[in-house]
Amino acid sequence: MGKGVWIILCMCMAGSVSAETQRITDKNTFLNIVGDKTLARPFVSLQVLPDGKINGKGAGRTVTGDWSWNDGYFCRTMFWGSRELSYNCQAVDKVGEKLRFTADQGAGMAADFSLR
Repeated sequence: MGKGVWIILCMCMAGSVSAETQRITDKNTFLNIVGDKTLARPFVSLQVLPDGKINGKGAGRTVTGDWSWNDGYFCRTMFWGSRELSYNCQAVDKVGEKLRFTADQGAGMAADFSLR
């Protein structure tokens, strides 16, 4: 695994654990929270659009992708530059003023994003 992939993986580690957590289980609630906002964390800025597209920047590279809502999970395929980040369904939690995405239907690594 290349150095750049490790940087992205490290940026996606879990953040704050002290805020109240609310599981997001449906697409409409998710879209109401995300709205026209940008999901941001250090070196990462993403937009998750209502039309099923993802775009932004991560560690200086373009990020693109597609997403859908399946059985209570945010499912996405993304490209970080030319590297494909394979299909993954993620649990989404509202943690205070942030959204936490946890890979592998909530069993994997997590990333907290501010909403801007």
